[in-house]
Amino acid sequence: RRLAAAILFVAIFTMAVRAPVDTDTWWHLKAGQVTLEQGRILQTDLFSHTRYGSPWVNHSWLSQVVLYGLFSRFSYTGLGLWMGTVVTAAFALVYLQMEGGVFTRAFILVLAAATSAVIWSARPQLFSFLLTALVAYVLYLFKWRGVNRLWLLPPLFVLWVNLHAGYALGFMVVAAFLLGEVFNRLLEPAIPADDPILDWRGIGWVAGAALLSALVLVLNPNTTRMWTYYVETVRIDVLQDVIQEWRSPDFHPIHTQPFIWLLLTTMAAIGLSGRRVDGTDLALVTGFAYAGLLAGRNIAPFALVTAPVLSRHATALFARRPRVRSGQTHRTPTILQGTINWTLLMLIIAVAVMKMYQPLKPSFNERLHRETLPVGAAAWIEEHQPEAQMFNHYNWGGYLIWRLWPDYRVFVDGRTDLYGDAFLGAYLEAQMARPGFEETLASYDVNLVLAPSDSSLSAQLACEGGWTEAYRDDVAVIWIQEGVEE
Repeated sequence: RRLAAAILFVAIFTMAVRAPVDTDTWWHLKAGQVTLEQGRILQTDLFSHTRYGSPWVNHSWLSQVVLYGLFSRFSYTGLGLWMGTVVTAAFALVYLQMEGGVFTRAFILVLAAATSAVIWSARPQLFSFLLTALVAYVLYLFKWRGVNRLWLLPPLFVLWVNLHAGYALGFMVVAAFLLGEVFNRLLEPAIPADDPILDWRGIGWVAGAALLSALVLVLNPNTTRMWTYYVETVRIDVLQDVIQEWRSPDFHPIHTQPFIWLLLTTMAAIGLSGRRVDGTDLALVTGFAYAGLLAGRNIAPFALVTAPVLSRHATALFARRPRVRSGQTHRTPTILQGTINWTLLMLIIAVAVMKMYQPLKPSFNERLHRETLPVGAAAWIEEHQPEAQMFNHYNWGGYLIWRLWPDYRVFVDGRTDLYGDAFLGAYLEAQMARPGFEETLASYDVNLVLAPSDSSLSAQLACEGGWTEAYRDDVAVIWIQEGVEE
């Protein structure tokens, strides 16, 4: 059993160690670098020429400092191991909330890990992943173990609001918990409960801790703005229209289907276990399933809160099966068995190290960047130094900030809340070269366009007069307006 548990967490850690391919990582790193070098938290935009000097709600400033500190000291190895550590810690908290034997837990946890893997990246939102698991664990201790650690919630949310705006996930967990416990209280006289139920005083303690946690959210550089920031962000229409993680998931790719497997398996286990579903479990699973169907980024917290629920009902289901009495009793493992187990564990760790070695190598990451990012185009700009105002692809904005700032500022990047719906809509029209795109470029004095080599915009500029192709490779093309000096 101990070997199985060790293999489980080695496997999860190995799954989570990966190359940082999310392009938003780069502007987070640059923001962390500038914060450390200037000794102040950035609250106005420095990185774009379209929003330069505008107020910027930099809600992830502390995460940016952590990520840049790791990257500056340990390069890609630091980011990769950080991802592995954070994900493994989150699932260790989930494991502690589960019931059943180690093999049942391991099967469910691997399924939950595969479900949540869609959001594992070197970005501040991974801190929200860990803190969601921690909030759920604190509430689990209070309800299921009678251990009151609710005093941890307010300082935890203070930390969270300075790490990432995903603190809303923590309040979603608390809200589902309170709703479920009220449901349990109201239903209990009619249907006896199989699981512990909080009394009204306990519900009041949780509600009080949640209220205090909401009040202390002001302890951040943006103060009261963080009370409503998450709602403001969700209301940006372009997020749902264009940004993949904010859209309803596409379940045709295999990497998104573990969500379906976990949801259906949980429903089946609840139906077959013979154990009355706890109101809190029901609220957590249905609430986060609903959120996950609305936006792909919510699939990960769904996995965190659903795994313990599935374990409870899977354990009850297995307990209903007739047991075959073999007459054998538990025996202490022999020295030979212990040696075999340690040998297996060492072999598995060796395989895991070999698997992790590749994505941690700088050469592997640099080769990956050359295949997906405008590495060559950025090098051309650095070498020729054209006196130009840039238009760039949204997905490349973060990398260009990292590579070219402060000599060049981007047109747009992943900070959707900074740019807003109207601007992002105009950007999309220009990126797709729809009628009127020339006016958009002209209104921002754009005379250098860095676009994907196969984009509509690049094809249209090839037909336009006044633009010269200055650079091209398989990834990107640079168009310069005539009259720009190099």
